Amino acid sequence: MDKKTLMKYTGSLQQAAYVRPVRYTEGRAAMDAFQIKNGSLMFTVMADKCLDIGELSYKGINFNFLSKPGLNGRNPFDTAGSEAQRSIMGGLFFTAGLENICAPCTLGGHDYPMHGRMRTTPAEHLSGDAFWDGDSYILTVSGEMREAELFGENMLLRRKIETRYGEKSVTVHDEFENLSFRPEPMMLLYHCNVGFPLLDGNCRVFLPAKKVTPRDEAAACHMETWNKMEQPLDNEPERVYIFDLAADMYGNTMAAVLNMETYMGLKIEWNRKYLPYFMEWKSVASGDYVIGFEPANSSVYGRPYHTAHKCLHTLDPFCKETINLKFTAIDGKEECLETESKIEKLLKGDTEK
Repeated sequence: MDKKTLMKYTGSLQQAAYVRPVRYTEGRAAMDAFQIKNGSLMFTVMADKCLDIGELSYKGINFNFLSKPGLNGRNPFDTAGSEAQRSIMGGLFFTAGLENICAPCTLGGHDYPMHGRMRTTPAEHLSGDAFWDGDSYILTVSGEMREAELFGENMLLRRKIETRYGEKSVTVHDEFENLSFRPEPMMLLYHCNVGFPLLDGNCRVFLPAKKVTPRDEAAACHMETWNKMEQPLDNEPERVYIFDLAADMYGNTMAAVLNMETYMGLKIEWNRKYLPYFMEWKSVASGDYVIGFEPANSSVYGRPYHTAHKCLHTLDPFCKETINLKFTAIDGKEECLETESKIEKLLKGDTEK
């Protein structure tokens, strides 16, 4: 719908689309955020937590996972080793890094908390905007997050979250810059989490998977169902699978969770040039029911692995890296089949090279 036509139907355009700053005040959820409405798509960007996206729904259906601790702002135990699990809420995605992306560890007398510090870093230079660009109505939230230490690193993340009215997609534009005078680690993992009611036993995972490797015995026992979501089971251990994914000639690839009964789903797109690793985190445990997609520039085995193998991803002084991640709601049988087809073509095309 073009600008003039849309304006005929609306008094204030905010009845169809808006960006609004909001504040959560209850319990551990206390934090500032932005609420974005784009027609049937609604989501929340957490200003106090790296501008990560917490809640996302489409046509009133919740797409994201929310863990037992519930909606969480910043907490004292965010970076206290494994205690961080008491504040990891999931959300649509959270940013793991930049010194560590996985389990907490201590190396050389330095503590590296679970999933790093970036996910709980508050944003500065915040901006929320909604404006016309020709016939496109664009909604954005942007800001900067700094991970820094006296006599240590000085890493800056500039992030912009963008969506356009009439579309069902949200794009995360990230620019990382090393503002220190030495090379610095830049480990990065986007922890993307799909939950109920989109997620149930009718869901299937679609990946252009060339190779699948279980992380441990718990995952190895269920290799035949890595791409299927079961109904909840009490006290079932988590399963993690490591993938080698196919991509197109430019490095673009994707992953999707599709509900084969409701024909709704979520597709995530990124470029393997910048995020060559990919893991699936799957929990069918009652109360911890989730599928996680984890595109990353580092292994699930974390900083100790990369340190031991001398392959830690670093960024040189005053250099930048730009990474984009796109989330799209899938709606209807035709779009589900189209998504499946695109993923199959990615795998076939890569295999034939």
